[in-house]
Amino acid sequence: MTRKSAPKMTRDALFDLRWRRGLRSLTGPLTRLYGDDPTLVTRLREMLKSASDARPADLAELDLRRDLDPDWFLSSDMVGYVFYIDRFCGTVDRVPAHIPYLKSLGVSYAHMMPCLMPRPEPSDGGYAVMDYRRLNPALGTMDQLEATCRSLRAAGISPCIDMVLNHTAMEHDWAEKARAGDPFYRDFYLMYPDRTLPDAYEATLTEVFPDQAPGNFTWDDDADAWVWTTFNTYQWDLNWANPEVFLAILDTMLFLVNRGVEVLRLDAVAFMWKRMGTTCQNLPEVHDILQLLAQAMRIAAPGTLHKAEAIVAPGDLVPYLGRGMAAGKASHLAYHNSLMVQFWSSLAARDTRLMRHVLSHHFPDRFARAGWATYLRCHDDIGWAITEEDTAHVPPMSGPGHRAFLADWYNGTFPASFSRGADFQVNEETGDRRTNGTLASLAGLEAARQWGDAEAENAAIARILMGHALIASYGGMPLLYMGDEIGMTNDLSYLDDPAKAVDGRWMQRPEMDWDTALHPEGAAARILTGIRHIMDRRRAVPQLSAEVPTRIATHPDRALLIFERAADDTPMICVFNFTGSVREVTPWSLGLDPARAYRDALAGAPLTLTKSLILVPAYAALWLIPDRALVDHAGA
Repeated sequence: MTRKSAPKMTRDALFDLRWRRGLRSLTGPLTRLYGDDPTLVTRLREMLKSASDARPADLAELDLRRDLDPDWFLSSDMVGYVFYIDRFCGTVDRVPAHIPYLKSLGVSYAHMMPCLMPRPEPSDGGYAVMDYRRLNPALGTMDQLEATCRSLRAAGISPCIDMVLNHTAMEHDWAEKARAGDPFYRDFYLMYPDRTLPDAYEATLTEVFPDQAPGNFTWDDDADAWVWTTFNTYQWDLNWANPEVFLAILDTMLFLVNRGVEVLRLDAVAFMWKRMGTTCQNLPEVHDILQLLAQAMRIAAPGTLHKAEAIVAPGDLVPYLGRGMAAGKASHLAYHNSLMVQFWSSLAARDTRLMRHVLSHHFPDRFARAGWATYLRCHDDIGWAITEEDTAHVPPMSGPGHRAFLADWYNGTFPASFSRGADFQVNEETGDRRTNGTLASLAGLEAARQWGDAEAENAAIARILMGHALIASYGGMPLLYMGDEIGMTNDLSYLDDPAKAVDGRWMQRPEMDWDTALHPEGAAARILTGIRHIMDRRRAVPQLSAEVPTRIATHPDRALLIFERAADDTPMICVFNFTGSVREVTPWSLGLDPARAYRDALAGAPLTLTKSLILVPAYAALWLIPDRALVDHAGA
């Protein structure tokens, strides 16, 4: 008997299946945001079908593989690297030449910072986009970006770029048409003939850049209106209450992913929806929009991911990864800015109690088909998101007091501080300050070099490596920010460029030092070797998958952060010492099974005891898993 092979499914049939699947997750948000409009649903389907039909064959194959393995990005194999193209290698066509370097770090995800065509300077570091469908001419062409994405994908690296959702540059074609009086495009933005409504909104709004762009509205003579400008006068907020904005942005996103982009970092999402009497941040409609975008993309291009850039308070962060009916349907990744803030807080205070409280009380131990992007530093400033509600659990700490302490510690003015950062966006009314600086400068490497102190340099390197062990093991995908892997310190040359001098964040955006990266010596070699080791060990430990729960433990020693990666068969206990002194810990206080031997998976060696105690060196990390052998140096 001859067995017939199963017929291949056509693209049309596959799209129909994905449409029926996705429609269940689209209907609710569409109705809540834009009402029951069959015409809108029809237009949406036509747009998605057109994008699906235009999908190149290699990307269609990627879609099928990832449709069958939707949790691929939660693996412990995932490591991200973040860079500005011009500061990394000059132009986009030169990125592939550096793939061997990225692979040496274990990188499987490359975020090329804002590279779409911006307005002329100032452009908020490229986040004022005037054409979403063109690359910044200084970086290359869209065809070159597509070729680079193809090279990265062939090497097992998923390319990511930024898609700014809250606003466009005032020079964008939509804004130019709005300014010219076109009623269709005027409704793409939020424009008011006088100050009546802007003043009413301002009563509850906060200022993002109070130093350089006070207020949230800007008068435009050509538009003859007050325009909503949350960030800068040249960045016009989009009117997401208009379904035409939703369709136009989605169409743009589909264009980009069909050029080979696998991950879209969705910028400034917290601000997308406006409602009188609120801060106009983190409103429920924002999460409906993100679910619509994610589920629409899952129909037309399911091989892609969305990462939400929501740098918000702990209590507001969780919904960006989906919860309740939206679990597994919203953004795939979100920045764990609270982990980053608490890392620096615990280092300065030498006390992890606040960190333990925030991480255990505000965040679930895992998400459905979503995960964190964990990081220590990025291109942006650090906002000290320390609340009075949280500090109340760590007496005598207070929110304002601790925020002031951290700002002073990391600008280097607090006595005994090892840091060399700088204040950013000082709010004279509240006294709050944000902080700039590279990872190495904040961690003490710059000061150690100024002092000529080898011991201080050792401590700074230990802090850097302990921090990377933390983001590699906490749960999610660790992100390495360009230059951190070789300990690059603050770059003050930005002060010589008038276009950059007004924005202190450029101090943590140095040009890549390739001489040091390819021929490291001293501290740079130790940091690079250490980070490569950490990421290599991460790939070998399945307990570090984002699907495995992360559970914060209690412990009497406030110097230690301890959590369990609660794999069913072989759980891992992770221990981090946030002080410069050795800590002595009993195995039972870590929850270790006295009947089992243990191994430090990070060091790749059996766990040894000294007089029945575990010694945790200064600024050290341990990844403890059951092993066959235990060595006790009882007389040491």
